[in-house]
Amino acid sequence: MSGSSNGKSHGPLAGVRVLEFGQIAAGPFAGSLLADLGADVVKVENPAGGDGMRGWPPLSSTDGGPAFSENFASVNRNKRSIAVDLKDAASLPQLEALCAVADVVLENFRAGVLGRLGLGYDALKALNRRIVY
Repeated sequence: MSGSSNGKSHGPLAGVRVLEFGQIAAGPFAGSLLADLGADVVKVENPAGGDGMRGWPPLSSTDGGPAFSENFASVNRNKRSIAVDLKDAASLPQLEALCAVADVVLENFRAGVLGRLGLGYDALKALNRRIVY
């Protein structure tokens, strides 16, 4: 996450915690705008390869390091990330703990997907009454 050298974020959304379940472009782009405005955005990715956009060209390398997708970098800037298997029931408590302290949950799955995984609006509202979903 970007910010000053002391690690604190600045901007009108400083202190706002966002948990992003976003893939490809639309969700991650929305998350990047929130992060640009100072929100602490944590992107949740699949441990088996991450966001599908990670391999999209153009690919670049800095100082001979591994190649990365410029497209992925452009819509996931200023974020932290965590790799969690959403379909593994053992991961649900970890995700619920993150949701319990989040201010915002941002997602761009098809309608009902997070609900079927136990992370729909009603379930998260029961954990965190102030959540914006």
